[in-house]
Amino acid sequence: MAEWLIEEGIGEHRAILLEGGEIRAARVDWPGALSAGQVEDAVLIARTAGSKRGTLRFASGEEALVDGLPREASEGAPLRAVVTRSAIGEKGRAKRAQARPTRDAPRPGPSLAARLRGEGGQVRVVNRFPGDWDELFAAAWTGTTAFRGGSLTLSPTPAMTLIDVDGDLPPAALALQAVPAIGEALRRFDLGGAIGIDFPSLESKQDRRAVDEALSAELAGWSHEKTAMNGFGFVQLVARLERPSLLHRILADPAGAAARALLRRAEAVAEPGALELAAPGAVLAAIRPDWREALARRTGRDLRLRDEPRLAWESATVQAVPL
Repeated sequence: MAEWLIEEGIGEHRAILLEGGEIRAARVDWPGALSAGQVEDAVLIARTAGSKRGTLRFASGEEALVDGLPREASEGAPLRAVVTRSAIGEKGRAKRAQARPTRDAPRPGPSLAARLRGEGGQVRVVNRFPGDWDELFAAAWTGTTAFRGGSLTLSPTPAMTLIDVDGDLPPAALALQAVPAIGEALRRFDLGGAIGIDFPSLESKQDRRAVDEALSAELAGWSHEKTAMNGFGFVQLVARLERPSLLHRILADPAGAAARALLRRAEAVAEPGALELAAPGAVLAAIRPDWREALARRTGRDLRLRDEPRLAWESATVQAVPL
């Protein structure tokens, strides 16, 4: 059985599934927000008249949409709820977490390691991944991934995540060549929910059927539902959605994503000296005081922050400098 490797970094836990030295699947958790499986007492702050839906506020201040409210639940009353989906950030807005009433005992949301074990995976926490996480992070940051003869562009939207297939091959060959790359992207970026794939338009029903069959084979074992390709080359997938993908995390909070990546790089610096973190001001501002304290404690070093506005957010650097 394949083994999940986990890094428990500052402000971010990462997991990868390695096969042949390549990252075949990945997950990211940012501890602190509401997460699926968490049970907590909250307050019902709003209820839609005549429905079972409303809005809860948890002790952290985070709000969640709740469904399945009992008839007697009233605004301002306490209500115990289980979180069924984390908040999903999008450009310019965020979809709030989702929850439902429960009588279960309060419990925190499971850690990334516990969640993967609960799904039947073998899990090992490691100091540092052997796989190239920075390459995966760079691909998620740009939303692009290449394959022989073409490329994929992944674009999270409020309705769905869109995957556009582009390249120089003839349309039928391009669509077939893209299928393995699509399966890889879904797992590597931890995508779920509604996903639309825009293949090249294929006039031949035989060509469309060939792509449908190849996609079904590629996604075997990945729980989802799928439509057949239409005449315009469009296929829709629907998969279970409990957490934001790596793409959504970067889109919703790019400075926070870049800051977490920078802190993880800082932990790997082997040369002696103080740690100097160089990044644009927005990235430095996203490094919370408790994260700075955690980095100093983990490394046993003095820290220095240097504003470098010319650096790209995702390319922030760290180096050891004389004390």
